[in-house]
Parts: sequence; structure tokens; C-alpha cells
Amino acid sequence: MGVVALSLAISPCPNDTFVFHALVHGRVPGAPPVEVTYADVDVTNTAAERGAFDLVKVSYAALPWLLEDYHLLPCGGALGRGCGPLVLTRGTGDSDSGPERADLTGATVAVPGDRTTAYLLFRLWSADRPPARIEVVPFHEIMPAVAAGRYDAGLVIHEARFTYPRHGLTALVDLGEWWEGDTGLPIPLGAILARKGTVDPVEAAGWIRESVRQAWADPEASRDYVLSHAQEMEPDVVDRHIGLYVNEFTADLGNAGFAAVEALLGRATDAGLVPQTSSSRATAWTS
Repeated sequence: MGVVALSLAISPCPNDTFVFHALVHGRVPGAPPVEVTYADVDVTNTAAERGAFDLVKVSYAALPWLLEDYHLLPCGGALGRGCGPLVLTRGTGDSDSGPERADLTGATVAVPGDRTTAYLLFRLWSADRPPARIEVVPFHEIMPAVAAGRYDAGLVIHEARFTYPRHGLTALVDLGEWWEGDTGLPIPLGAILARKGTVDPVEAAGWIRESVRQAWADPEASRDYVLSHAQEMEPDVVDRHIGLYVNEFTADLGNAGFAAVEALLGRATDAGLVPQTSSSRATAWTS
């Protein structure tokens, strides 16, 4: 009887494929074979709620709905500084407006998912402002749709930080800049969860850390794999993407990382945006 494969769901984005290359390709000693599914985070958030995967990348904003069935792992995710979501509009905009003065009154805003960290940050930022109309749109469609005038603004993540000017768009608000200025903490974006009862979280954290170690030790080993899933991203954008989103928090959340997650969920709970949940630190495996 063969070894049972581990089901893993990650995005096709360069940071995920770079981090998980060694694990996916059987290069991590002691790890089981892996069957991988690639999907946008809005899809994996929903799939995780159904218990669809053993290991799954989700938004930190989705944790209150998932921690009953999953352990939060202290590695492999996306958390950092200078990497927050952007609110984009057409045209040149007002570069002097700043995040506190930006006005989306009556606007229709395209967002990448209603349980994404990007949208949760947007809701926290806009809590004292007149409400905008919200539509959930697949991430890769947001910038072209805003450029075409189908939406007044779009909430974007990841490589859009590097590519939005070519669509004729302007960053109205950098929500990561707002978050860091308000809290002094890094931005918690994507988490890795291990399903309770199906995978040992301590072992899983060890496999992921070894996969991260190999990725940093030999970046060229994953090059073809990363580019094949990079959705036609130029190699330079891929490199910048990895350099920004794969950082010290990928190897270990540490005290600052956990503090950021707890601040995000604590503020969201206090604002009535997410259900009450236990501390992320208490539900994580830090070995």
C-alpha cells in the first residue's frame, strides 16, 4: 500500500511556488508526496471552510472561520512591510491626498474576495467614511476593469504593486502604509494552515521550513517552476515579487508576526467585522 499523498492548496503566485517548490517536488526529507492545487486565495478561503485540503494557504482575515478545524502554522505564509494592498483609480489622481483624505463616497470598488486580508484592511480603513459599493471580482480582472471604467476603484495585491502604472492607474491609498503607520506592525496577508486530525502541525512546519531553506539556498532550482505558474509575469516582476513577499516572516512569524495577526483580528472583532476567535498565538504551533 503506497504512502498517502498530502493535499496542498496554494496560489500560483511566485512567492508561494518559490516557497513550496522543494516540498511539492519531493525534495524535503521525510515529507510525504504532495498533490497540489493552485487557486486564488478567495477560492482557497472557501475550500478551507469545507475542509478540502490538508495544508492550505488562506487569508489571515479568514482565520476566525477556520481555526476550529485548522492549526495556524508559524511559517510559509506572507507577512511583511511595504507589501500592503493598494486602492487604485484611473488617471493621475491627487498624490497629496494621503490615505486619511482619500474619498470613495458613492464609488463602486472591485475587491478580490470578501474574506481577504486586503478587504478587511479596506473595511478597517474606511470604517469612518461614507460606504462605497463593493463587488467581488477575480484578482486578475480588477486592474483591466478599473482601467476600462467598469469600476471606480479596485483593491489589488501582490504583483499589482509593480504593474499598475502600465494600466494607467494611480494608487489612491496604500493600505499597508496606513496599517504600518497606525500600528507600527507588519502587514499580515496570507497564512498556512494544517488541518487538524490529518497532518501533524509540528511535522508540517518542519517540512515547510526546510522547503523555504532550500528555496533560499538555491533560487535557480525553482526558476522554471515559478515562471510556469506566474501568469505571464515578466522575470523582473517575478524577482521583485519574491523579494518582497518571501522574507524573515516566511521562515518564522516570531513575536512581531503574531502581534500583527492578533492586532488585525482584534481590531476586526472589536469593529464587528469578524467573529470572536481565540488568540492566533494560542492556536499556532511554534516548534
